[in-house]
Amino acid sequence: MSVALALAACQPLGEGEPEGSEPAASGGGGGTGRLSIATGGTGGVYFPLGGGLADLISENIEGYSATAEETNASVDNMNLIGSGDSDVAFVLGDTAADAVGGTGEFEGGAIDACALGILYTNFTQLVASSESGIATVADLEGKRVSLGEAGSGTEIIGLRILEAAGLDPDSDIDRAQLGVAETVDALRDGTLDAGFWSGGLPTGALVDYASTGDMVLVPTGEFVGDLQGTYGEYYLDSEIPADVYEGQAEAIAVVGVPNVLVVNTSMDEGLQEQLTALLFEHKDDLVAVHPAAEELDQETAGDVAFMDVCPGAQTFYGS
Repeated sequence: MSVALALAACQPLGEGEPEGSEPAASGGGGGTGRLSIATGGTGGVYFPLGGGLADLISENIEGYSATAEETNASVDNMNLIGSGDSDVAFVLGDTAADAVGGTGEFEGGAIDACALGILYTNFTQLVASSESGIATVADLEGKRVSLGEAGSGTEIIGLRILEAAGLDPDSDIDRAQLGVAETVDALRDGTLDAGFWSGGLPTGALVDYASTGDMVLVPTGEFVGDLQGTYGEYYLDSEIPADVYEGQAEAIAVVGVPNVLVVNTSMDEGLQEQLTALLFEHKDDLVAVHPAAEELDQETAGDVAFMDVCPGAQTFYGS
């Protein structure tokens, strides 16, 4: 599967839909319909992987077609699953845990969702311009910093890292809310000093920025213990290996968070099983779209500690 084909399956949420069309009812297994896949912004990893998954569904699951939708990512995606406006969503583990538990951004009500499985690790990529002088999280004080788009998992992890570092996002930084592509644009034109991004490796927008020689990756790994103690063990000691980005000579210790593919609990169990099987039977096709899919591991994908694994997915993993 080509990247071009995968991107062709992506569109902003709500665009290009026939009048009166609905997402494939996550309901009782009628066996036909359109699946809406909530992804993220165009500069990240969810978006192309979602396009690849949409193509695979349309080509391999009889009676279904799928479209990947551009969204504000994790928080937005969980709300879309809860409302029924999307059928499948890419979500960060910490956001998913909050959503099903009715905490954090979801204190107004828990979302009925389950996981098809763990996909790959998101790496907290705090990037700064070389001119900013930023080398540590503490150096963000007084700087112009993007915390990611409002309603994104990046925003959640960015806020929590600032909290762990003793920085107030409302008074200690000049706060912006930009997606990764917009963050790179602002860093390039000098209107931003640094920005948080939680995504797979490599992230396309950051590959482009690193090629300018101006990008600095700031370590965040020192805060993993604090985050685990306050929020949960889904925060991981992770590392961005050397040479992932041009000019990055050394590995960088960062906060990692697992990504999960989630659906509403009302989705037909047979469809849950088919979707889960698709991830592993066509892993090579997803890797061709983005190398983050290399992390897909059938042996461990069902080991989700922070939310329920869907019954249909359990059937697949147990088979």
